[in-house]
Amino acid sequence: MSEAAKLAPVSGLLGDGNEVGTVAKFFRALGDPSRLRLLEFLLDGERSVSECVTHIDLSQGRVSTHLACLADCGYVQARREGRWCYYRVADPRVAELVMLARALAADNCAALAACERIDAPETAPRRS
Repeated sequence: MSEAAKLAPVSGLLGDGNEVGTVAKFFRALGDPSRLRLLEFLLDGERSVSECVTHIDLSQGRVSTHLACLADCGYVQARREGRWCYYRVADPRVAELVMLARALAADNCAALAACERIDAPETAPRRS
C-alpha cells in the first residue's frame, strides 16, 4: 500500500477547522512530559495510581489529574477495585503512536533542539 493510500482516511478527517481542532487537541494531551511519561509507563500493562506516583515522582493529586486527562481523551481506561484505581492503555494503537513519535523525534532531534517556537521539555520530574 502506498504512503498516500495509508494517509487517505486521515486527510478526510482534516477537512475543516473542527476536525483539525480535534486532532490538535489529541496531540496537546500528549504534549505534557508528565502525561507522556505516564502513558509510556502504562504501555507495559495495567498499573495502580500509587505505582504511577512512584514511577513519575509527582504528587498523587498531580498524577491523578494527568491520568484523568489521558482517560478523558481516550488514551487510557480506569478500573476501580475497592478503593484502588488501576489504569491501562485503552487502545493498542497508542503504543504504535508513541513509538512512531519517538522515532520521528530521534530522526529530527537537531531540528527539535534548535526550535525556539516550542518550549523545551522538562529535563527532570518536579515534585508538586
